[in-house]
Amino acid sequence: MGRKSYAGRMPAVLATATALLLAAACGSPNTADSGSGGAKAAEAVKVGLVYSKSGPLATYGKQYLEGFQAGLDYATQGSKKVGGQAIEVTEVDDGGDPAKAVSAAKDLIGKGYKIIAGSTSSGVATQVAPITEQNKVLFISGPAATDAVTGAGAHTFRSGRQTSQDISTAAAFIGDIQGKKVVVFAQDSAFGQANVAGVKAVLGAKGATVEPLLVPASATDFTPFATQAKETEADLLFVAWAGTTAQAMWTSLGQQGVFDATKVVTGLDITATWPSYGKVADKVNFLSHYFAGAAGTDIEKAMTERVTKAGGTVDLFTGDGFTAAQMIVHAAEQGTDPDAMAKALAGWSFDGVKGKLTVRAEDHALLQPMFQAKLTGGETPAAELVEKLDADAVAPPVVKK
Repeated sequence: MGRKSYAGRMPAVLATATALLLAAACGSPNTADSGSGGAKAAEAVKVGLVYSKSGPLATYGKQYLEGFQAGLDYATQGSKKVGGQAIEVTEVDDGGDPAKAVSAAKDLIGKGYKIIAGSTSSGVATQVAPITEQNKVLFISGPAATDAVTGAGAHTFRSGRQTSQDISTAAAFIGDIQGKKVVVFAQDSAFGQANVAGVKAVLGAKGATVEPLLVPASATDFTPFATQAKETEADLLFVAWAGTTAQAMWTSLGQQGVFDATKVVTGLDITATWPSYGKVADKVNFLSHYFAGAAGTDIEKAMTERVTKAGGTVDLFTGDGFTAAQMIVHAAEQGTDPDAMAKALAGWSFDGVKGKLTVRAEDHALLQPMFQAKLTGGETPAAELVEKLDADAVAPPVVKK
């Protein structure tokens, strides 16, 4: 899945440009010794990062990696060591291809790696998790937003948010969802249908009536569909869109007066996509996993300083990488036994980029604050925080094992 406008990136899931999944080409693992200071390879804590270095999600992968490097520096106070042992990081490009990711994970596990992280794509995460579980290896999924990662196993964790948290953030724009009508405006594709299913699962369970308004993927004239959207008289129009027709779609919604008839919500994607909203940018309500400056925490400042100094730019998934490094360092303080590392992470609460984060013991969901935002500034839009939602307010349902 590429990035899409969705209800929370369904495999990244939710937002007009919101969807997370895919990339291409896997090369030979590129091992980078993160400052072993002469430590022998056998003494190192070996971490395999299997992520999208290339392909459609390469931008997301780059953000994740920059955040990871900054987080590793922060969590180890610049030493790149834990318990006196060097942390050896090996990067492998899965190109967003699940088959390549599985092959890479198997290769790393075969070489003795006890920690696998990354997974930019939801499709990748759902394929890698069973492999790491079968081999009792710690797996910390990255930006992949699929709910399926939560509760996937004793050794499976995530460093980013999940789809149901996105959807709950969207619903917060209209308060009590009981008895409200929610229409999912999306393309008639696997991505669009997945968003419909996700919204029904989360908001339908809370008493909302959820209806789909699916647009043929081949459509180029969105006027009739925008008209239908207005006529639904929905309390919430949840837009899940992917691809190059996004700007034309948003323009049609504006021309047909949809913003005057209902509350329109979508996910805030990476900074590069913001101009695509055009003249309606200030009318859209954005649910946000993260954007630069949203949190206002000391750790966010520390991350930003490190990423900027290294020549990078903080964006949507930088924090996911930073959080992954924090989790890995904490787990590795217990040694390299996967069971001990998993036990250390389950139930752990810590200060992260977004504020207080908690790994829920029951299913390893990462409980975290979420944000509501707006865009201002016309042709060069900037994101402004509307509200920061507490982690408990958007907590996903517990996955029963």
